[in-house]
Amino acid sequence: MPSVTHDDAPLLADLMPWSVAPPRPGRGWPTAPDEASLKARWDALMKAEGPAREALFVPTRSRTLHSAVGQLPGGPSGTGRLARAGGPCPEPVRVLAAPFDEQWLIPDHRLIDAARPELWRVADARQIFAVETPAAPGATGPLLLASALLPLFRPGRVRPLYRRPGAAEPNLAPGLLAHLATRLGGSPEPVDLLAWTVATVRPGPAGLAVPLTADAELWARGLDLGHRLLWLLRRDGDRPRLPGGRRPYVRAPLPPRPLTVLYDRDEETLHLDEGRVAPVPPEAWDFEVSGVRVLEGWFAARMTEAEPGTLAAIRPADWPQAWTSELLELITVLALLAELGPRRAELTVTAQVTAAELRGAGVLPVPDAARRPASVLDHHEEGPEGQFALL
Repeated sequence: MPSVTHDDAPLLADLMPWSVAPPRPGRGWPTAPDEASLKARWDALMKAEGPAREALFVPTRSRTLHSAVGQLPGGPSGTGRLARAGGPCPEPVRVLAAPFDEQWLIPDHRLIDAARPELWRVADARQIFAVETPAAPGATGPLLLASALLPLFRPGRVRPLYRRPGAAEPNLAPGLLAHLATRLGGSPEPVDLLAWTVATVRPGPAGLAVPLTADAELWARGLDLGHRLLWLLRRDGDRPRLPGGRRPYVRAPLPPRPLTVLYDRDEETLHLDEGRVAPVPPEAWDFEVSGVRVLEGWFAARMTEAEPGTLAAIRPADWPQAWTSELLELITVLALLAELGPRRAELTVTAQVTAAELRGAGVLPVPDAARRPASVLDHHEEGPEGQFALL
């Protein structure tokens, strides 16, 4: 964690003022590590009738088969009540189901207790979602994740980098970038501020704090580290690779349905029953978010048996090859992130741009409107039962 010279660092909640609680699915079966299982689950729901369909659906106070809700922004899912719905499954979309765990979701508002439509409205290829991760006592994992995918996990707040689609209207305190440009020279971009934030964010008594600097050389070093962190967190563009000799490979074929996962720290080997993956650095195996090992959580999502007869029990009969590829990349990402830990620790933030300075410059406090979602007036969204809602 970067060190600082004093404690008047501005809060993340002020620098990126608009935040949304993560979506709350309410039921697990509309999310899965593979796309085919979701379509099979949907088909099973559509074939069931009456009480059988209701039991498979898993109703809650927020959603039942008779709930009338609007269409999720950006998707073609239906809006008729599920009690009498039919037809094919809405095309699943990629989401971040847990830290570093990319899965698939059926994007149907009728299946999700609290979908947070305001997040869906701004989700596109240029959006970056910053996700707070609660700090567990003694934990060393990242306090802020970033993803191009819509994050589903709780309880931290989600802060989109942009308030509108197309990377329009950055979700930053008005005047912040202009003030930093005056103090640092150059023209920092919104993604630069996010990169700096990922590299320097730290816990504070009032929430996550972001020490800002007026030292141009330090700013450049922080940006170099932060953009590297962002690239690994988002996993976009070129695929990350470890140097030859350190790249993880499947050393013994994985069984069709592994039941146990064991890690041999001395041999740096991951055992899935008789299957073996190596080398797996201890830093990758030990990598935690909010006190939970990432790799253990990733395996649990794919290996924990669901209750028979439920939709969640519809899953691949054998371990898909795609999961092995995802596992090797995840090990690589975690190992590379762990390597950057010392660089973060060495980043001593001096010549701070303090919260008091930002208040004096009129950047803080942010206007109330900056904490609310931007108005969406340029398109229609289908409401319940096919009626259009104008926002």
